[in-house]
Amino acid sequence: MTGTTDQPGAGRDERWDRAERHLVRYLPGFSPRLIERAAGSYVYDTEGRAILDFTSGQMSAVLGHAHPDVVAAVTRSVSTLDHLFSGMLAPSVIDLATRLAGTLPDPLSKVLLLTTGAESNEAALKMAKLATGGYEVVSFDRSWHGMTTGAASATFSAGRRGYGPVVPGNLPLPTPNAYRSPFRRPDGSHDWEAELDFGWASVDAQSTGALAAVIVEPILSSGGIIDLPPGYLAALRRACDARGMLLVLDEAQTGVGRTGLMYAFERDGVVPDLITLSKTLGAGLPVAAVVTTADVEERCAERGFLFYTTHVSDPLAAEVALTVLDVVERDGLVERAAKLGAQLTERLTGLADTLDVIGDVRGRGLLQGIELVLDKDTKEPADALGTAVTAACLERGLHMNIVQLPGMGGIFRIAPPLTISEDDLHHGVDVLEASIRASLG
Repeated sequence: MTGTTDQPGAGRDERWDRAERHLVRYLPGFSPRLIERAAGSYVYDTEGRAILDFTSGQMSAVLGHAHPDVVAAVTRSVSTLDHLFSGMLAPSVIDLATRLAGTLPDPLSKVLLLTTGAESNEAALKMAKLATGGYEVVSFDRSWHGMTTGAASATFSAGRRGYGPVVPGNLPLPTPNAYRSPFRRPDGSHDWEAELDFGWASVDAQSTGALAAVIVEPILSSGGIIDLPPGYLAALRRACDARGMLLVLDEAQTGVGRTGLMYAFERDGVVPDLITLSKTLGAGLPVAAVVTTADVEERCAERGFLFYTTHVSDPLAAEVALTVLDVVERDGLVERAAKLGAQLTERLTGLADTLDVIGDVRGRGLLQGIELVLDKDTKEPADALGTAVTAACLERGLHMNIVQLPGMGGIFRIAPPLTISEDDLHHGVDVLEASIRASLG
């Protein structure tokens, strides 16, 4: 475990010693601060230091931390009805299904309420396989859809080494990374159509004739904040239809207003067969859902669909999600994300104009990223610089998250709460700039 306090010697918090003795290391290292509480756009460590949260927790807390409406909803539910036998229904579950379906275009109308993003992707993939009779799943080669078996098998960005065979039939498409893709038109622009055609030719060559689904994020987050080019989703839709496949959109991080639209796919005018929601739907609490069409649900029900979990259709999850949808609508947070996102883009592109180590700025709304490189011409990754900037930001009171994938530079993911103030948003960018400049020496 690499997480340590910044107090050396005798001043070291003994809880770090107990953490090293008792915690499983599920990632390379923990942040070197123990967090004691959180409120709004800030978390506070055990020394009382405020840290501006530019990641909304795990890209989830769209309403900030400890939002009073969510606190009230949780308190009310825990005090009256939070959990039931999975075959029982509470009115709040029916209300949420009605409300959630109302935020989506036809024919998306059938809702399965769950708890985590990986779980919702597992359920969606099982439904796609059952409904089509196929078993092959196509996803991006920089994808992240979860760490449980089926979702992990469709995840190509990390976690594939050392665990033995994945679920058979998982096939990758090349991620359409406009900054680094080798597919170029004569004018040097990204030729994503040729790249997609190349990818499908590879998939078709490997397929056993049992293609079931494509699952993608409209903006790959752990894959490096890769925004699908306009027109790409429509092309995927056509490819799925031609092969009898279902299109599954994983909007764990892009749904519920994050990109300046209620759902990121709305930009493209493409309706998926299934959509999975999680992180943002619970605003940081464990809430997830699958929404599909009546046709897909009917086919699955006829064939004995089973996804029977301890916390399926839990009233607590329903109450939280209803509250999140209420606050997002009442406070105009979709529009706010679009407005603040435009300011964030302007600030980040301004930094890129003045700092040679920022090779690319990308994303939408309040889900954006910058890619650090050693040289803008060669695009050589700047891994060590990314680590230094992360530490420098934390020292200055800003929590940043960096994604480092082979062959790519360090990509900072910027995803503050939709409730962040304009002053805090700009302060965060100021701290980021100061930290980059200080790390450059």
